[in-house]
Amino acid sequence: MKRLAIYCGSASPDDPRYIQLAYDVGKGLAQKGIGVVYGGGRLGLMGATARGALEAGGEVVGVIPDALANSEVANHDCTELYTVGGMHERKQRFTDLSDGFITIPGGVGTMDELWEAMSWAQLGYHNNPVGLLNAFGFYDELIAFNRKMADVGFVRPVHQSILVHDTTLDGLLDRMTAYEPHTPIFQMKADDL
Repeated sequence: MKRLAIYCGSASPDDPRYIQLAYDVGKGLAQKGIGVVYGGGRLGLMGATARGALEAGGEVVGVIPDALANSEVANHDCTELYTVGGMHERKQRFTDLSDGFITIPGGVGTMDELWEAMSWAQLGYHNNPVGLLNAFGFYDELIAFNRKMADVGFVRPVHQSILVHDTTLDGLLDRMTAYEPHTPIFQMKADDL
């Protein structure tokens, strides 16, 4: 994995652990020679991730919609900064530029990015690992909900391993490296669906 898209919040929670986590993720990836592709902002967890990677000498590629870039939240310190027309184009660019995805804590936009990466993997738009860093138990309920969707039958058995999760960055990267792509829906026959 040469580059990973990092999905995270643009907010700065009161609990300083979240900003530190984002900084450490950026720094940790840079130290492993893995480039960061992210939302292109300078605020919140996004900005902390970029700072961590840049201060460790890593590559940081930002992808920001023009509406946000024009509101002065763009991080012009990035190695490369792409301004795109909207969120759909932004997520496509994340997929095109990355070898996988890591979601760290965030809000609604972060969830949108995570679920779309999983959906696109399930369908066959990409075959990259989709990782979830469950730091501080932040995603315990989401992991349980994903398991419930599978138990009820809304996620096919062949697709139940798309979401890779761990509580540490090193553990998550190991799991993502070992990820074996599944059979996407686009390659399945109607009887398998």
